[in-house]
Amino acid sequence: MIRDDPEWETRAKCRTADPEELFVEGAAQNRAKALCNGCPVRTECLAHALDNRIEHGIWGGMTERDRRALLRRRPTVTSWRLLLQTARTEHLRRPLPIQATDRKRTA
Repeated sequence: MIRDDPEWETRAKCRTADPEELFVEGAAQNRAKALCNGCPVRTECLAHALDNRIEHGIWGGMTERDRRALLRRRPTVTSWRLLLQTARTEHLRRPLPIQATDRKRTA
């Protein structure tokens, strides 16, 4: 769940990274975005960037271009924090799909 936690940055996976690695262009952006994989506060980071219209750098695994496109597609969103929190809660409520290998074992 996204918390109203001003200290979320202290739990970010990138907190010890060189900031120059997160404010890159071109192919280097893919390496920077990979740093976000598995980050415990990725959603909080993305919501912060979207709500504050941060224009530069990798935030929550998205480039500035990715974020601009998302903002254009969803112009009526007033709180990305709330939207992403709700989406995460709904996602966690869904039952896990049964894998084909699980069906074989139960048959």
